[in-house]
Amino acid sequence: MLTFKEIWKNRLAAALSALSGSAIRPEQVLAETPPQPEQGDIGFPLFAYAKIFRKSPAQIAQAVAAFLDTQEVEAAGPYINIRLNRAEFAAAILAQSAGETFFRPATLSGMRYMVEFSSPNTNKPLHLGHLRNDVLGESLSRILRAAGAEVRTVCIINDRGVHICKSMLAYKEHGQGRTPESEHIKSDHFVGDFYVRFHKMAQEDAGAEARAQALLRDWEKGEADTTALWRRMNDWAVSGLKETYRRTGISFDQYYFESQTYLKGKDEILRGLEAGIFYRAEDGSVWADLSAEKLDQKALLRKDGTSLYITQDIGTAISRRHDWTFDRLVYVVGSEQQYHFKALFAILHKLGFDWAKNLYHLSYGMVNLPDGKMKSREGTVVDADDLLDSLTELAKQEIRAKNREEAVGNLEQTAEKVALGALHYYLLQVSPAKDMLFDPSESLSFNGKTGPYLQYVGARLSSMLQKAPHYSGSSLPSLLCGDAEWHLLKTVGMYPQALSDAADALDPSLMALYLYDLAKAFSRFYHECPVLTADDPNLGASRLALAQATLQVVKAGLHLICVPFLEAM
Repeated sequence: MLTFKEIWKNRLAAALSALSGSAIRPEQVLAETPPQPEQGDIGFPLFAYAKIFRKSPAQIAQAVAAFLDTQEVEAAGPYINIRLNRAEFAAAILAQSAGETFFRPATLSGMRYMVEFSSPNTNKPLHLGHLRNDVLGESLSRILRAAGAEVRTVCIINDRGVHICKSMLAYKEHGQGRTPESEHIKSDHFVGDFYVRFHKMAQEDAGAEARAQALLRDWEKGEADTTALWRRMNDWAVSGLKETYRRTGISFDQYYFESQTYLKGKDEILRGLEAGIFYRAEDGSVWADLSAEKLDQKALLRKDGTSLYITQDIGTAISRRHDWTFDRLVYVVGSEQQYHFKALFAILHKLGFDWAKNLYHLSYGMVNLPDGKMKSREGTVVDADDLLDSLTELAKQEIRAKNREEAVGNLEQTAEKVALGALHYYLLQVSPAKDMLFDPSESLSFNGKTGPYLQYVGARLSSMLQKAPHYSGSSLPSLLCGDAEWHLLKTVGMYPQALSDAADALDPSLMALYLYDLAKAFSRFYHECPVLTADDPNLGASRLALAQATLQVVKAGLHLICVPFLEAM
């Protein structure tokens, strides 16, 4: 299905090719949205063709307008502006928005994407930073699927290493046999408390770090008591993490565990060492020389032979490629790991894996608090579960303040969905690369660029359509010619392009911002264009059809950005 913009790009390319005698492809034609509605619906700047034509852009515009010879085309200085036929456009959009291809444009059909996100440690619960990671990965996966790609979501659980041994040591020395059940604490929080406890131990006991390192060596040797403690605490942690995933609507097709992949990584490193790809330092540690890639030196194994993060990342990447042949593997990981992933991709390439060129690091910025950066080892993080609880309580207060308890039905469930909508939209509406400051009260506003505002628009649309199940009159798209109707029609029609743009850029914020524009366009339509009280039944029916199309796009779009849809608020 071609959009109207694509149709006109084809027409412009054909006209420019015929007039210049040069082959100009549609993808070479730049299309813009004019800054003012009175300038038209689509604008085509012609500066790029001055050398080919040996004429000024304004002269080229006059020639193209004369060649196309239609009322829809206007030469405006160095631009060709297109005024779409409103009746034709309205009929097409209302028809297309009722079909599957409108919501699944298949621009990535045949592509296989693997998306890794979350990557939690089993020494602490999920926090606000994880929530940004989780919703980026989940939303991107949904967007890629909607764009036609086959997608496999994966999560690497970092369940080994010295950081895990730190919480194990604290429990071993101070746990006294307590359990999450005995203390009535969510199991991942219970483990996380001992990670914070270790940090306090280390401040008071200079030997704590050395004992944690010794525990790691015992684990890698398979010492029975250490392994039993590790398994017990990891089970607690993973169980709690999965509970939070269920609550936030995050899902994975497969979990990988560092404890199952790091040995494969060690084998590959030793193979590379034997082949002369890597080198052993005087202290016995193993390194990769990445100076040719302008990445300096990268440690691969410690001097005592124990593994590092990159050890398991090498093994995990190879295992994943073996398990599922992807065209592209996207790592959703914070920007502080940019060097790490550049090194990882370079090392895999050195090891002879050609598919390493298809690995991509989707780097995202930090989520900061009003009073500074989070530090999990000091217990100053914004815990994911606690944050959701507080947002849900704030949502309840807002619903009660508006006297909407009866309208929303189940107050607890609705408030939780409002909280999730507020959280997920707030975290997605900023470009992933940017750092951001999380403001809970701002995220829950029912006005402005927020999740609850979009949910409210969806609920208003639902209410409107529920009140008109047997509305008399016939839908005649040609009647939708007012400015507010036209603006909403055009915005609805942009959905396939917004979806394709978000998929191509691997950027869910583009979909989040599109949905805000759609919500604003509907709000204007709602206030300027009576639907159920329209004087002309046919006009009312036509507007109702436009509202139905808008509702379908809102539902589909909210799903893509992990914002629960609500029929009543």
